Amino acid sequence: MKREERLRAMAVPLLAWYDENKRDLPWRGDHPEPYQVWVSEIMLQQTRVAAVMPYYQAWMEELPTVEALAAADEERLMKLWQGLGYYSRARNLRKAARMIVEVYGGRFPESYKDLLSLSGVGDYTAGAIASIAFGQAVPAVDGNVLRVASRVADIREDIMDGKVRAMFRSLMEGAMPTDRPGAFNQALMDLGATVCLPNGAPECGRCPLAALCEARRLGIQDQLPLRRKKAARRVEELTVYLLLRDGAAALRQRGDRGLLAGLWEFPHVPGALEEADAAGPVEAWGLTPLEWKKKLQAKHIFTHVEWRMTGYLLTVRGDQPDFAWVDGAGLETLAVPSAFGKFLEEARRVLREEGER
Repeated sequence: MKREERLRAMAVPLLAWYDENKRDLPWRGDHPEPYQVWVSEIMLQQTRVAAVMPYYQAWMEELPTVEALAAADEERLMKLWQGLGYYSRARNLRKAARMIVEVYGGRFPESYKDLLSLSGVGDYTAGAIASIAFGQAVPAVDGNVLRVASRVADIREDIMDGKVRAMFRSLMEGAMPTDRPGAFNQALMDLGATVCLPNGAPECGRCPLAALCEARRLGIQDQLPLRRKKAARRVEELTVYLLLRDGAAALRQRGDRGLLAGLWEFPHVPGALEEADAAGPVEAWGLTPLEWKKKLQAKHIFTHVEWRMTGYLLTVRGDQPDFAWVDGAGLETLAVPSAFGKFLEEARRVLREEGER
């Protein structure tokens, strides 16, 4: 059986399995709204379903429509997204919402081409919205689909190659049923997330496609999909300062470009400074160290870089015009990325204890 035939044969057993086993998710339903599908798919990029659920619920309570999102202010938008990472996704959501309001009169564009014109919407997201919300036979090829298709059809080509991904998209376009395209795409998502697993052995014994799967027949499930090795992640050492003054902690806002753009962070400098040298940057900021209270260690891994952080908790005197001095209540209103999560928790604890005295 050719790879095209094998992939076309997936629809019947896959949809039957999906009808019995589909995940109960808040953005699904008999008539999914395009806004809900869009927001959920953007949130799910690089993020697990379980982690997304509370964020999605909070988002929809506060920004239930495209118009509400278009009108949202930057600080509130970032606070709603805090902890999901890849913050440019949230900014692109608002930018696209404004385009929908201004160009399309608040009505969500339906064509695949128009969906691709929205900020932050690529082939996969456009395919998901077009198929799930509008019933169009457009594939939504993500990691789950690449994994399932490569195993079922024994495709041994590097999925990190753009040309290979385009080939997969063409193959899946030919495999899609025209009567239930949205269900087909979601079934592939669910199968890849719960049965045809990315890490560890796939659960072939309960897979509806086991009889079709060429990788299973050959015993090479764990070898597919093929992907070239990623470049080694760059490591950066940082010294982070949790500076306390009069019941408040110092934060500064990052620039509007680059990693974590526009978010609030604890002041830091490059390098892992020992205690003997750590006072230098504090004094350079025009502050006087009073009491060094605690040393902290933390690590955060981004896609291409790993931060290894040495932190110092200390009280200071003086002022620095680039810093905002934020009390405990203020910490809950500003968007501080999870990279600084350990320092944020420590700041909350210290300011709470000070407030109780």
